[in-house]
Parts: sequence; structure tokens; C-alpha cells
Amino acid sequence: MDKIKINGEFIQLDKLLKLSAVVQTGGHAKFLITSGEVTVNGEVETRRGKKIYKGDRVQVEGELIEVI
Repeated sequence: MDKIKINGEFIQLDKLLKLSAVVQTGGHAKFLITSGEVTVNGEVETRRGKKIYKGDRVQVEGELIEVI
């Protein structure tokens, strides 16, 4: 499980994925999100701009990312 610390109140889903080691480019993040391959707190999320807050858990390509 990756833990990513954010400084503000929230971060957009596509930006969070780019910070993780799972996704290297914004295009790859966009593809995964719009293809329905990303879950936020257990629910499929297809919006790139979805606001992710501290405590949220994002899963993509078998990797779990926890926002702290």
C-alpha cells in the first residue's frame, strides 16, 4: 500500500495517480479512470477531477493508495 500525503484539503484523482508509483503519465491516468479501472473507497470512479480527501483509499491496477 502506498501512502501519499497531501498538503491541501483535497487533490484531484488524476493528479493523485500521477503522484503514485503506479501511473507514469497523465494520459495513462486518464485512460485508467475513464475505463472504470479505478475505485475510490470501494466504488468505481470515472471522473478525473474527483476530489480526493485525507482518509480516502484509491485502488488501481491492484495497488492501494491511502491519502494521508
